[in-house]
Amino acid sequence: MNVEELREYCINKKGVTESFPFDKVTLVFKVMDKMFALTGLNQEIRVNLKCDPEKAIELREAYSAILPGYHMNKTHWNTVVVDGTLSDKIIEQLIDDSYNLIVSKLTKKKKQELLNL
Repeated sequence: MNVEELREYCINKKGVTESFPFDKVTLVFKVMDKMFALTGLNQEIRVNLKCDPEKAIELREAYSAILPGYHMNKTHWNTVVVDGTLSDKIIEQLIDDSYNLIVSKLTKKKKQELLNL
């Protein structure tokens, strides 16, 4: 998976926007204004993804390409190194998990807005 494929996969999810709120090289993806993924554009492809804390530990133990979230709360975020070690299917599942975790925490009103998009 390259950065454009990663971007396309994220941006095609319902209610997702992309922006550069931190600097000119850190692309952030949000669903209903809540961040679920971010990636740098000036280095090897790494994507930070939200994760259930227990699952985060399991993933880090199972895959060398999954690390504690860089510059993030390491309990709730993983950094996934996209270097060919993990299949695109696994990366897509991790993105889906992050997106779904954020959606599950939205207010009732925001969830309804998302359904109506």
